[in-house]
Amino acid sequence: MKKIFLLFVITMASISCSNAQKKEFSKKALKGILTNSDNKEVTFKEVLEKYKGKTLVIELWASWCGDCVGAMPKVKELQANNPEVAYVFISMDKTFDKWKAGIEKHQIKGDHYWVNDVDGMKGAFGKSIDLDWIPRYMVINKNGSIAIYRAIETDFDKINTTLKTL
Repeated sequence: MKKIFLLFVITMASISCSNAQKKEFSKKALKGILTNSDNKEVTFKEVLEKYKGKTLVIELWASWCGDCVGAMPKVKELQANNPEVAYVFISMDKTFDKWKAGIEKHQIKGDHYWVNDVDGMKGAFGKSIDLDWIPRYMVINKNGSIAIYRAIETDFDKINTTLKTL
């Protein structure tokens, strides 16, 4: 019985450590290739460097994602309540045209990037940031450290509270 209990404790500790809050992106994530709205490739690192010195909210989304579209009013409210924050939207759409149409249809304000990977969320970039659900939100502080690594559409209170402390 003691062995089973010990095994259980070790397993739970391993799981909780693997879900720990990350403070920086992996080298693989930083090398991730994104396409900007001018159809030019940039690395995720270049995107992050563009916002150095600013608080940044990143949303990973797709125009086909019902939860993403449903959360758009909350995102717009977040933007209205935090106008000094920069917003980057990284799309997991399957095609460039669908991505661009989604931005226009939902009138999404911010900078936009597209993950051009046939494997979508399960592709290299998605794996490098532990992407398991969209919409997914990340908050980066002015120093470039990750304040929130994993938030979903039900975490807007947490995101707002974090933004007020940065």
